[in-house]
Amino acid sequence: MAKYRQSRINEEMFKEAAQIIRTVKDPRVSEAFVSVTGVEVTPDLKYAKIFYSHMQGDKKTVKKGLDSSAPYIRGQLAKSLNLRITPELTFVEDTSIAYGAKIEKIISGFTYTNAPEEETAEKDAFDELLNDDDD
Repeated sequence: MAKYRQSRINEEMFKEAAQIIRTVKDPRVSEAFVSVTGVEVTPDLKYAKIFYSHMQGDKKTVKKGLDSSAPYIRGQLAKSLNLRITPELTFVEDTSIAYGAKIEKIISGFTYTNAPEEETAEKDAFDELLNDDDD
């Protein structure tokens, strides 16, 4: 199968799964504000990983809720997508958002107080130039 076809299927499954997860009535899923962040389908279309993130709730309970809702979600995907084989679904928590927030916190913690003297002098000269341009 061509790469572009697989990426189109990933994109369509992403859109449909995001819509379908909103209709799940399981309180472990509906109350956790689950959002789909990505989908990866194997080249033979037998398996799909759905990456998700959630705003509330415990990781384990949300995962159990999604796993118990998998047959419903797969059935709805089969109805909406015109595929010969509907993939079996596996849910994987996407931690990239939390990781990005952690990196942002680390980066914002850096200050110029730990900089060597030359860099501090350069920074002061640069700040003076900026202040002169404002006048």
